[in-house]
Amino acid sequence: MNQPQVVMIGLGYIGLPTATLIAKNKTFVHGVDINQAVVDTVNAGKIHIIEPELGEAVAIAVKEGYLKADTKPIQANTYLIVVPTPFKAKNEPDISFVEAATKAIIPLLKMDDLYIIESTSPVGTTEKMADLIYKMRPELKGNLNIAYCPERVLPGNVMYELVHNDRVIGGIDTKSTKKASSFYGQFIKGDLHETNARTAEMCKLVENSSRDVQIAFANELSLICDKADINVWELIKLANKHPRVNILQPGCGVGGHCIAVDPYFIVSEYPMESKIIGKAREINNYKSFWCAEKIQTAKLQFELQHGRKPSIAIMGLAFKPNIDDLRESPAKYIAQKVLQNANNEEYFIVEPNLETHKVFKLTDYKVAVEKADIIAFLVAHKEFKTIEIPKERVVLDFCGVINNSN
Repeated sequence: MNQPQVVMIGLGYIGLPTATLIAKNKTFVHGVDINQAVVDTVNAGKIHIIEPELGEAVAIAVKEGYLKADTKPIQANTYLIVVPTPFKAKNEPDISFVEAATKAIIPLLKMDDLYIIESTSPVGTTEKMADLIYKMRPELKGNLNIAYCPERVLPGNVMYELVHNDRVIGGIDTKSTKKASSFYGQFIKGDLHETNARTAEMCKLVENSSRDVQIAFANELSLICDKADINVWELIKLANKHPRVNILQPGCGVGGHCIAVDPYFIVSEYPMESKIIGKAREINNYKSFWCAEKIQTAKLQFELQHGRKPSIAIMGLAFKPNIDDLRESPAKYIAQKVLQNANNEEYFIVEPNLETHKVFKLTDYKVAVEKADIIAFLVAHKEFKTIEIPKERVVLDFCGVINNSN
């Protein structure tokens, strides 16, 4: 491999597709991940995650020599930070991974290099990293380009959306913004919207918080309709006939490392000002607890009516349909909660996008439906929508597999 032009720190659900897109455009990329297994997998031209079109693209990029992975960064001209930003106590964001990744490349930085954070971050993180860089390398102050550019892609369609979605790009100064915009312009067909780093950071948080609030409204409706004996799916379908109403679909909660996480970045910094955002998080978290309780109630009712313990199918573990990503998944939480309350019932845990799981013993979805007395749909995977369900089964449809006629 020739001298890399780009170092990508983090080869996860966003880092690897982004590195591959850049490499696809005949730019040499040095991917970095602390997980040796991930590095070995990528260097073998394979992938460790499920994402349509990614496997073939990685295989080609590695074969042609434009993508290589390692556990350590090396010198380049552009550095992208795409690492996790988890939580500390009390839902406070933890930027230690961003800081560690930044410290790893500080000795490698040169005049006029480009440093970009893509990781979801609290407002002010880019400026904090700039201060960290300049503290350790004061000679670079004013001679380095530092910017923030969040991803906004949908799992399952990442390779398309990386190219075609608009991007918001904010530098710590105008020069940095222009430099970062010029970089992304080589690979992206969507419009590039230039701003400052703080606005770009907040934009990412606001986009996902907005979705969370809208989903919370739908989930709250589902709770109300359950008590009012109203089909929430029919209700939403009818309400959406209004030209200015567009209610989203309820589910068993909200998951993923975006919508279920990003609102806390705002709430933790601005608790008094973010009442709606904070309440939406509470509602969506409660919906998962409520679903688990509904399964428990159905189990007890079955036992009373039939004089025996039921077998129960938990349909789906991923945080959204047709992917293998279980990060912050409400379905996984519900499965864990239900199993904690198990009392010698037989359970069938189903996730068609995974072959195995280190905690759950997985069952084929057709087998589960055939054997279970109670079927709880948590994720609307495409496989579930074609299932023939015997009439005598008790069905709990929390995600619209059966009830949603939209």
